[in-house]
Amino acid sequence: MHRKPRVFEATADTGGGGAAAPSLHVAPSPHLADPSLTTRRMMVDVLVALVPVVGMAVWVFRWYAVLQIVIATLACLAAEAVFTSMRRRTLTLGDFSAAVTGVILGLSLPWSAPWYIGVIAGVIAIGLGKAVFGGLGYNVFNPAMVGRAFVMIAFPAALGAAAFMDPGVALRVATEATPLTLAKQASQGTPWWPLLLGTVNGSLGETSALACLVGGLWLCLRRTAAWEIPASIIATVALFAGIGQFVNPGSPMTLAHHLLGGALLFGAFYIATDPVTSPLTFRGKVVFGVGIGALVWVIRTFSGYPEGVMFAVLLMNAVTPLLNRWAYPTPLGGPAPAAK
Repeated sequence: MHRKPRVFEATADTGGGGAAAPSLHVAPSPHLADPSLTTRRMMVDVLVALVPVVGMAVWVFRWYAVLQIVIATLACLAAEAVFTSMRRRTLTLGDFSAAVTGVILGLSLPWSAPWYIGVIAGVIAIGLGKAVFGGLGYNVFNPAMVGRAFVMIAFPAALGAAAFMDPGVALRVATEATPLTLAKQASQGTPWWPLLLGTVNGSLGETSALACLVGGLWLCLRRTAAWEIPASIIATVALFAGIGQFVNPGSPMTLAHHLLGGALLFGAFYIATDPVTSPLTFRGKVVFGVGIGALVWVIRTFSGYPEGVMFAVLLMNAVTPLLNRWAYPTPLGGPAPAAK
């Protein structure tokens, strides 16, 4: 059980029998805080930043996108209410954290996922991704990615590369594989313009690089997301992908594919920047982002998966406590002198 930090009161004696000086309250740091930067405000910022991504997903995938996002969001909200009541805590739906998890989870799913995929993923995301650790602020792994990883392993046929294609559906993008799958398995490239705009197949939130950039920049300008993390991720992937294209210029997996295709920008701005599961210091954030970018490139290049953002984020989430210890900032006034 989380306990509130104790506050010690000290009353100064005036020495003349007069009234005591005002008491001094001493509590653990941080002592400076912005009262406007609440959980609710941050989650509202994320929901606002997701508007262009959701809008683009609905434009490309129509009601299939609406169905996936609504199912995943309702599942997360219901799971949050159930697990909160089981722990006999105050209902926290008003902070919109469960809603953000649901929307991000829904955007990480393909348009063709059966309805039960979103339900199971939402329950796992809230239950195993957040509630078992003690609730919001205590989870080690990104809840949405925990739910996404679970259903991907449990239902590989429903979420595999073949599940994105269905020529019988009235969606033009559903007639071809995702750009990364085409590049990796069919050695077929995709022009950069459809990758930027989002008129390609893929998970709902990953197709439009432009929409992810617009929403991601909003998060960084609002200081809801730490810009160091997406900048480090994108720069690392660009570096490795650029070297790879220079060494193998005939490869269909170009620099544009790595940066604009797949879930790189969606994961860099909306998933990796989760303040609970990412490091606290500048140096830790940079190392965190570099690690995610390097893992994404390695998984995409050398594994059988065309995508690697989800696995990279979860792996680096596990390293975050170590990064916080390693990148511990120097206290004001310098480190404490060693005992003689």
